[in-house]
Amino acid sequence: MTHIQIVALYAGINLLLLPILMFRVGGQRLKTKINLGDGGSPALLQRIRAHANFTETTPFALIGLLIMSMLSGTPAWLLHALGGGFTAGRVLHAHGMAQENALGTGRTVGAVLSLLTFVTMGAYFLFKAFTG
Repeated sequence: MTHIQIVALYAGINLLLLPILMFRVGGQRLKTKINLGDGGSPALLQRIRAHANFTETTPFALIGLLIMSMLSGTPAWLLHALGGGFTAGRVLHAHGMAQENALGTGRTVGAVLSLLTFVTMGAYFLFKAFTG
């Protein structure tokens, strides 16, 4: 796989995860008949936040992967590790958010995987910026 194909792989997977989260919010809205906001429904709030958290973090991860793919010397395994780790983290986070009171272990593990992705990318970018 070329570097851009690796980025396309994780972009594609994440783009397919987004509608799942959207449908989960929409389904809960239909069930609770809450058209705007969360209406005080904890279940709807959890689904809204799972969707929102995904949309708040995913663009940065995908942009980061794209930049990494363009930097000279970036190994393919690193793109896969970060793309796969981030994607797994988002799935785990969404699953954890779906648990009662959003206390699922997946939420924590997913958040940590996402955080590690961003810290690794940031450090890699700084390293490349100062070492050529």
